Amino acid sequence: MYIVKNAKLLDGRKVSIGIENGIITCVGECRGEELVDAGGKLVIPPYFNMHFHLDSVFLPVQNISGTLWEGIRIWKEIKGKLTEDDVIKRATTAVKLMVAYGTLWIRSHADITEKEFKILRALLKVREELKKIADIQITAFPQDGIYTDKGNDELLYKAVELGADNVGLIPHNEITREDGVNSIDLAFNIAKEFNKDVDGHIDETDDPNSRYLEVVAKKTIENNWFNRVTAGHVTAMHSWDKAYRYRILPIVSKAGITVIPNPLVNAVLQGRLDEYPKRRGMAPIRELLDHGVNVALGHDCIMDPWYPLGSGNMLQVLFMAIHLDQLTGFDELRNSINLITYNAARAWRTEYGIEEGKKANLLVTNAEDEIDLIRFMEPPRYVIREGEVIAKDGRYVLINGRWEEVKRKP
Repeated sequence: MYIVKNAKLLDGRKVSIGIENGIITCVGECRGEELVDAGGKLVIPPYFNMHFHLDSVFLPVQNISGTLWEGIRIWKEIKGKLTEDDVIKRATTAVKLMVAYGTLWIRSHADITEKEFKILRALLKVREELKKIADIQITAFPQDGIYTDKGNDELLYKAVELGADNVGLIPHNEITREDGVNSIDLAFNIAKEFNKDVDGHIDETDDPNSRYLEVVAKKTIENNWFNRVTAGHVTAMHSWDKAYRYRILPIVSKAGITVIPNPLVNAVLQGRLDEYPKRRGMAPIRELLDHGVNVALGHDCIMDPWYPLGSGNMLQVLFMAIHLDQLTGFDELRNSINLITYNAARAWRTEYGIEEGKKANLLVTNAEDEIDLIRFMEPPRYVIREGEVIAKDGRYVLINGRWEEVKRKP
């Protein structure tokens, strides 16, 4: 048995963690060959990135206005010109960077309105090639909308046939309210036929009249798709009046929908037409949690048409969420780590945690506790996946048995 010794857990216990054949077999006083010495520092399960775009990551473009609309225009102009090799190169760099920062589960959207499926095929290859260091899910995402262009509905269906893990949608991008509702129906029909989860961009707008989340909740309940739906962004919720949120959020909770805010990107994209004061443009995390809605976070973008920054560090995402939603009460701050760990695992529907019988997925950090972890946002000293050290110090990852230095961009 291998052990991670001198580990401090989130509940304050100081333990050793025993590992055999990639499984945690002991938490407490364990004896065995030392794998790593945690030195009394915090050891936690790894992070999730529940909403990302690997297809556009690291694109060398300039969004002069910094707006969502210019980003959409840029992407529309260049996506058909991308090659599989280019997408694979950029996406691979991003995954390695995220793994080095402690993220072992990544859910990425693939724009399937690129009609030749070069993007989708590239990301499916990345999913396969990097499966030893990360679990990657690909969502078939109709970026331009399902009913905005003839045949996009067929593309969505075919993308799932080709191997996409989840069915995507973007109802607020459809031309009419009716088309938006129909797009939700189609997504659920495809999800049920192929037994897939639904993973949508929902109400990503400042328009308070954008209320597709209520339709998604109703369809989730009608189709008995409980706990199998995620709603990304939902920035319009920030503009909904409180009485409406009070009515609809218990229904979202009943449906088991997970809401995925993307605080880094939406903090700069939303409220662009506002004078001062500007809306923060992020789904209200505290209010969602108070209504029993599961909430997890996404990084969304790194250096692409919509966002010129980003490091792949989910602690940076969490740090921004804490500030935007003012989650600085002592218990709120301590529990906020769940937004990139346990809450996300619930949405992913995977076994998770530092318990006997669970897979030995661990981060050995430099932090004394979760508050220090968030304060300094340092990469983990060691990333352990199924009992094997696969990344060190935010600088190195183990690929096919060889250590390589992580690139910050291609």
